[in-house]
Amino acid sequence: MDNTTIFIHLFHILFVGALFIYIGINRDSIPKILFKLLIILGILILLYHSYKTYLRLSKHLNPWVNLFHIFIVAPLIIYIGINGDKTKRLYFELLLMLAFASIGYHGYYLVNGIFNK
Repeated sequence: MDNTTIFIHLFHILFVGALFIYIGINRDSIPKILFKLLIILGILILLYHSYKTYLRLSKHLNPWVNLFHIFIVAPLIIYIGINGDKTKRLYFELLLMLAFASIGYHGYYLVNGIFNK
C-alpha cells in the first residue's frame, strides 16, 4: 500500500469520520461558522469528485466512489450547511451513518492493506 492510499484512509478515519460524528452528535450546539464551512467543504467535494469522475471515465475505469461523493456526501453536507440549526434530525442521523461508514470502510481497507502485503 502506497503512502497516498494510507493518507486517504487515515484522513477519512481521523478527520472526516470525527467531523461527521461531532456534527451529528452536537447538532443543537454547533457554532454557526461550522455550517458555513460545511457549505464550502461540500462544494469542494463536489468539484473534486466531478473532476475525478471525468478522469476515471476517460480511462474507462469505474467511478463509483466518486459518484457516491457527488450524489450522497456533498449534497448532504451542503444541505446541512445551508439549513444550519434548522436542519431536521434525520439529516444529522444520515451524517452519523456516513461517519461510521467512512470509519468502517477506510479502517477495513487500511488494516487489510497493512496486513496483506
